[in-house]
Amino acid sequence: MEAKSRGRSIAAFGIGAVLLIILDQITKLAAQKLLRGRDAYVLIPGVFELQYLENRGSAFGLMQGQRVFFLVMAGLMLLLIPYVYYRIPLTRRFWYLRVTACLFLAGAVGNAVDRLLHGYVVDFFSFSLIHFPIFNVADIYVTVSTFLLIMLMLFYYQDEDFEQIRF
Repeated sequence: MEAKSRGRSIAAFGIGAVLLIILDQITKLAAQKLLRGRDAYVLIPGVFELQYLENRGSAFGLMQGQRVFFLVMAGLMLLLIPYVYYRIPLTRRFWYLRVTACLFLAGAVGNAVDRLLHGYVVDFFSFSLIHFPIFNVADIYVTVSTFLLIMLMLFYYQDEDFEQIRF
């Protein structure tokens, strides 16, 4: 029974990650087709707009042109996250951690696909009110999963919970 449950859990993880990556890639394709070479499309004046950007770095424009580094890191995530996911107990208590792993993997792979295909990441969400860096759906996955992981570690899981995850 354990093997069957583990198989279903891994299948859900894989399918979930693939669906999230597809959603990310569809939004980036739409941004390329509809926003590239055009002025920003204002949704909420002075607050939020859609603006096409080819990002060759990371958040806040850091590490510009470090494509190989980002691809190596994405490759490591592609190996590490499924391994960690496999080690997470199948109990209901760890459901949040499994979802967090799926989100993080989808974000890392979504941006890696851009770097492989284009040499840059397509960004298009812009909060002009606070001059926040332009971002994309994969960035949302990574940010939300990182926030969830921090909150889970601070307020939900105890040290002994992580003893169940054997490496």
